[in-house]
Amino acid sequence: QVQLVESGGGLVQPGGSLRLSCAASGSIFSINVMGWYRQAPGKERELVAAISSGNSTNYADSVKGRFTISRDNAKNTVYLQMNSLKPEDTAVYYCNAAVATMTFQYLEVWGQGTLVTVSS
Repeated sequence: QVQLVESGGGLVQPGGSLRLSCAASGSIFSINVMGWYRQAPGKERELVAAISSGNSTNYADSVKGRFTISRDNAKNTVYLQMNSLKPEDTAVYYCNAAVATMTFQYLEVWGQGTLVTVSS
């Protein structure tokens, strides 16, 4: 009914940058909060950054000053600009969205995940 498709992951050297994108499609009336989570091997999934429909943002302490979340409401798309990447940023990054559908359902939707590897 609603899908999230992520792109932009890959291999980058420490200190480098990547930009993740996540596009929502389907029976969408509106999207409230959109966010990025990550899960490293052997660890629990954690919130990286979130952004409301009014562009209020929230970041994990570990990424403040390095990552920037933004969204394009016209395209139902959220972005994560990641700068000064560190090996500890290596993880699968998941997009998440709180969606109101055209049939007035309220769904929490997850993307399939995109792998970010920071290594020299």
